[in-house]
Amino acid sequence: MDHQSSGQHSQTGQAPSFQWLSFAYQGLKEIPYETILPQTESLEVLDLSNNLPYWNPALLGRLEKLTTLILDCNNYTSHIKFPYMPSVTTVCINKNKINNLPVFVEEIKRKFPNIKILSMMNNEAAPSYFNGGSLTQYKDYRQYVISQIPGLEILDDTEVLEKERAQARKTYRLQQSRQRPGSETMVELYCTLI
Repeated sequence: MDHQSSGQHSQTGQAPSFQWLSFAYQGLKEIPYETILPQTESLEVLDLSNNLPYWNPALLGRLEKLTTLILDCNNYTSHIKFPYMPSVTTVCINKNKINNLPVFVEEIKRKFPNIKILSMMNNEAAPSYFNGGSLTQYKDYRQYVISQIPGLEILDDTEVLEKERAQARKTYRLQQSRQRPGSETMVELYCTLI
């Protein structure tokens, strides 16, 4: 199978070793593992945008050096299952069909424990001015994601500010406490609100 790919590579006298590969806009129906997996020792950036309506990403977990995974415009849903990939620090999954924020964020948090940059613009679960969301919905979305992924440095195209992080912790700690009926924390928080 002949796939077009591009990227930087280093020559060692053997097959080329790529640092990044792009299969964007290739109309792929499955991940080209035969091209990707030989790059387990060197591949850092993988772009699979505008492809793959259905796929099983399990083998991507073998890419031990991968830091950036770009999956824009692929019709992925909130229920996509990723392999555990601790080396990945950047995930771009813009313009997909993600509509359940808690389910998706939990998957991201568990499978990409070192994530620093998450971009999920133009998904139903990421409301913004550009997809019909209000400013309040956008702020709530940001606070939720930031509260669940404390190491996040950039969400979508905006840096996570320390004051935003503090507000997210405060907001979602309060909500978690309210969900535990009978806890002292809930009573204390209730008294401070009155």
